Amino acid sequence: MSLNTSDPRQIDLALAGLDARRSVPPKQLGEPAPDPDTLLRMLQSAVRVPDHGKRVPFRFLSFRGEARHAFGERLAARSRERDPGASEAVFEKDRSRFSHAPLVVAVIGQFGPDEKIPESERFSTASCVCFALLQAAQALGFGGIWLTGWLAYDEQVDRWLGLGEHERVVGYIHIGTPKLDAPERERPDPRELLTEWTPS
Repeated sequence: MSLNTSDPRQIDLALAGLDARRSVPPKQLGEPAPDPDTLLRMLQSAVRVPDHGKRVPFRFLSFRGEARHAFGERLAARSRERDPGASEAVFEKDRSRFSHAPLVVAVIGQFGPDEKIPESERFSTASCVCFALLQAAQALGFGGIWLTGWLAYDEQVDRWLGLGEHERVVGYIHIGTPKLDAPERERPDPRELLTEWTPS
């Protein structure tokens, strides 16, 4: 059945999932997280992204349970190596980065040499997966947030994650059950952003 696009109510209903999208800070994400089977189902939807050349330039790495805390200890130690003069609060923040949300999924982009598909397009594909995974989580009643930070660009962290020469983290997707409703924030007005090209 086709949508009646002259009816604003039908349009609002059809776009409700996108209109409701919000980021939930990790500290506001608790148990339960998606179980392994549910996560796989979410990823089944998340991988349906534009992918020029069908390169599938991404893979996933998940963190659950004690592995989150162990990774946090490594991050704190690495943070101290990077900036020994930083405050203890900085090191503690890095130690607890993965301890709040019960599930973190690293989306890892794969960007080896390719004669046909530019790296920028493959990066865009991997970025779309991050967004689609957030949408899948919210559609099932979970909350999430897409984060990077220094750890997404650190060579030592890349080695801990087992990244290859042409791989890098595109995003850490923190997922769990929201402890409260994320507040709405001001959004850009598309009327101020849209222009129509006309030949001169």
